[in-house]
Amino acid sequence: MTSFQTLYDLAVKNKGSAARLEEVLPSIATSVELSKISDDRYLSMMTRCVFRAGFVWRVIDHKWPGFENAFAKFNPLAVAHFSDERLEELAQDTTIVRNFTKIVAVRNNAVYVLDQQRRHGSFARFIADWPSEDIVGLWLELKKQGCRLGGNSGPMMLRSMGKDTFLMTKDVCDALVNHGFIEKFSVNSQRDLRRVQDIFNNLREQSGRPLGEVSRILACTV
Repeated sequence: MTSFQTLYDLAVKNKGSAARLEEVLPSIATSVELSKISDDRYLSMMTRCVFRAGFVWRVIDHKWPGFENAFAKFNPLAVAHFSDERLEELAQDTTIVRNFTKIVAVRNNAVYVLDQQRRHGSFARFIADWPSEDIVGLWLELKKQGCRLGGNSGPMMLRSMGKDTFLMTKDVCDALVNHGFIEKFSVNSQRDLRRVQDIFNNLREQSGRPLGEVSRILACTV
């Protein structure tokens, strides 16, 4: 398997310089910083990632002020109590993307956020306390207990909020194969996910860098 230093040198070569590579590395928040983010912002980002999936991102981002207004600034308690009639009204609201199944998912995820509030004090604390060395466990939790948070939607929400996570983008998957870490990978295989987690944990130990940076560096080797 390729060493981290070799991966880094290749990424630097592809980006043109070490400075340019460092500029594109993601920002990682501390546990304290993550725990201080209000739960409405987690629900907001969760929703944004759900609506972005399979859609043109810039359209979702352009309409986002409309989403904030339509979903009560993503107050979890308010959204969790939206009636079926209210959801049907939102499906006719032109200020948002009118995908009814995704609109329903927002209410379901608000309920999920409230469940974690009761267990951990806040959804933010639940996310902050989850160990990065088992980040795929958090992915699986979000997929199982949340709504439409499988695939890259859950991991993208975590990355966007600053949680240290790698992402299984096409470039990262290709890099893992190209550099001999894995022969093939299925996002639906928990065994494969656990194996990839071990690979990233090893690269993090080699480099002293967080998973998010290792992930981006890997992507830049392609």
